[in-house]
Amino acid sequence: MRRGGKVFLVGAGPGDPGLLTLRAAYALRTADVLLYDALASDPAVEFASEACEKIYVGKRGGDHVMPQEEIEALMIARARTGSRVVRLKGGDPFVFGRGGEEAQALRRAGIAFEVVPGITSAIAAPAYAGIPVTHREHNVAFTVVTGHEDPTKAASTLDWSKLADPHQTLVLLMAMANLPAIVARLREHGLPGARPVAIIKEGTRPTQQTLVATLDTIVAQVERTGIGAPAIVVVGDVAALRADLAWFDTAPLFGKRVLITRPREQADSFAQALWSLGAEPVVAPAIVIGRADDPRPADAAVDRLHEFDWLVFTSRNGVEAFFDRLTARGADARYIGRVRVAAIGPKTSAALEAHGVVPDLVPARYVSEEAGRALVDAGNAGDRILIYRAQEARDVLPEMLAAAGRKPEAVAAYKTTYARDEAFGQKVARCDIVTFTSASTVDGFVANFDSASAARDAAAGKTVACIGPVTAGAAREAGLHVDIVADDYTVDGLLVALEEHLESVTR
Repeated sequence: MRRGGKVFLVGAGPGDPGLLTLRAAYALRTADVLLYDALASDPAVEFASEACEKIYVGKRGGDHVMPQEEIEALMIARARTGSRVVRLKGGDPFVFGRGGEEAQALRRAGIAFEVVPGITSAIAAPAYAGIPVTHREHNVAFTVVTGHEDPTKAASTLDWSKLADPHQTLVLLMAMANLPAIVARLREHGLPGARPVAIIKEGTRPTQQTLVATLDTIVAQVERTGIGAPAIVVVGDVAALRADLAWFDTAPLFGKRVLITRPREQADSFAQALWSLGAEPVVAPAIVIGRADDPRPADAAVDRLHEFDWLVFTSRNGVEAFFDRLTARGADARYIGRVRVAAIGPKTSAALEAHGVVPDLVPARYVSEEAGRALVDAGNAGDRILIYRAQEARDVLPEMLAAAGRKPEAVAAYKTTYARDEAFGQKVARCDIVTFTSASTVDGFVANFDSASAARDAAAGKTVACIGPVTAGAAREAGLHVDIVADDYTVDGLLVALEEHLESVTR
């Protein structure tokens, strides 16, 4: 039997994966078993490894997939096998999350546990709605209470006379089902009908909705708009500050669903950037990066690297393949010696720098044609140039160099293949925007449909955004209508182009 089992009671935060703590991310990545709630966002769940056993134990609106006692028993049973068990909860495990009860059950069972606090929606959701829970001009305190007390209690233990304090902000969690009764209690205990009230649904997520009204009008407004759980209720003068302080749900990308077609291992930073701009990333890799069909020429070229004057990397995938080869040789960056290094694009350059190599040349524009001109200008006739690239790469660069009197040798360092996803079409259908970061992602997109015409139909009506002119050319050749082409051929440049385009169409 394995020993050393432990349970981590982890707060996932309110939804935005960027608010997950470093400790929570570590616990998720090292978990053997993950028990997660309905309010734990999908990106947070995806921090767990593929080998982790993931078990959904969520509850919504009284619909319990698994009773609380069974959840506790399951945690204990898995920990007793020696597993690292993560109990992932929305918000903070000790803020109306029953984390205290679970910790007590673990202690009684003699199971080691750790509590990893999370950012509670009580402060995060208002912040993302532009509502500070404290403000020196409006309140001297704030109180967080549940709007749904334990149904087995004989009577409420909430002191409404104190909660109806005009000098504090009142934040209620899980209150939507009892909202009319809550409003009536606050009015009975003296809060004026003009007191501002805000309801924030799915705070910090791209689906966030905010409704601001007053105690007199909030119930009718909820009925009119249909806004419902999961939501928090903020009662107090600070709710009116949203008119001046709204920021998250006013961004151009807010609420947009954006398809990411680049390889999964390269999608995280793009997805995080989209979340920060209020968009919902939908990761649907169209390509997979793997070993070349015949890696021997690339390996042999590395073995005789000293014969070359230049070493050229066209992507960070090539950089990683190169250093994998060096590691296999028991070597490191010092092996490059006097060979000059060129990198196409800032991401490729950054990948080199992460391995301790500062490139001698980074072309101003991140395409093969510009790289060819820069290499010719920086070098000499007869230079021997090793191009470490994708198996399916275009021959533009080696042909340019050969025509200029250089001696290029292009080797396949890795191979790009199409990723197959049975749910690909459904993911595309959900999205407003389709992004392509290389010509191969366009080809992979088309390959996920039964025909080129089916791919065109799937993209029809979507905003299609491409990282640069080469990628845009591939998209147009596939029959797709291209709306956006980034001027700066990077993911950051693509995001800027997306924002500018959406701002222009909403003016």
